[in-house]
Amino acid sequence: MIDARAIVSPDARLAPDVEVGPFAIIGPGVEIGPGCTVGAHAVIERDARLGARNRVFPFASLGSAPQDKSYKGEPTRLEIGDDNVFREFCTVNRGTTKDQGVTRIGHQNLFMSYSHVAHDCVIGDKVVLANLATLGGHVHLGDWVIMGGFSGIHQFCKVGAHAFIANNAAVTRDVPPYVMAVGQPATPHSVNAEGLKRRGFTPQNIRNIRTAFRTLYREDRKLADAVDELRKLAASQPEIAPFVAFIDASSRSLVR
Repeated sequence: MIDARAIVSPDARLAPDVEVGPFAIIGPGVEIGPGCTVGAHAVIERDARLGARNRVFPFASLGSAPQDKSYKGEPTRLEIGDDNVFREFCTVNRGTTKDQGVTRIGHQNLFMSYSHVAHDCVIGDKVVLANLATLGGHVHLGDWVIMGGFSGIHQFCKVGAHAFIANNAAVTRDVPPYVMAVGQPATPHSVNAEGLKRRGFTPQNIRNIRTAFRTLYREDRKLADAVDELRKLAASQPEIAPFVAFIDASSRSLVR
């Protein structure tokens, strides 16, 4: 299943059914699980671990050194789960020793052409990065996040589950769960209601989330007062609990 023109390090470990196309390069310390395909000219540079059924399209680059001026070649890693798709010219870097030393990607994510995942990022499950979407270092994305084309997220920012980052948006602060962020710099626009509907949230769930959004962003409250009100709502509305937990954990302040 490995094309004769591919270059595979003797230190790499590939499941027996892995397909590797012509001129692909698989570096030392790479582990690739069952059912994966690596397209022509793709590069998986080193110390990357891929789970099952990942698809790496031609010219994608995974596991290259972090674009960090302080990086001096220390051993760091890239860990990828199952059923991810990396389209043409997508780039994903290894971690740095300034963080946990690893870039982590979950399951069932789609990274479209020319998207970029920088060092030390943590990506959940079912995330979509559209063409040319870019993550700075140390960014965390929750499950089901969608980034529109040409959008970017500043290093160390966090984006909560089910959030939607509009095309061309420039995120410089944390984006709570469920929120659609728009603009440069990105500001909260509305609730990602259509996405929530597609994922099985009930009309009542969505109404509750809209109320929480208004409490946080439309009632001219101080943040502490808004969070106190959200805690009260979360006691009887479980869908609001991720909102509160995210705000409590925010370190860069919220988009406002």
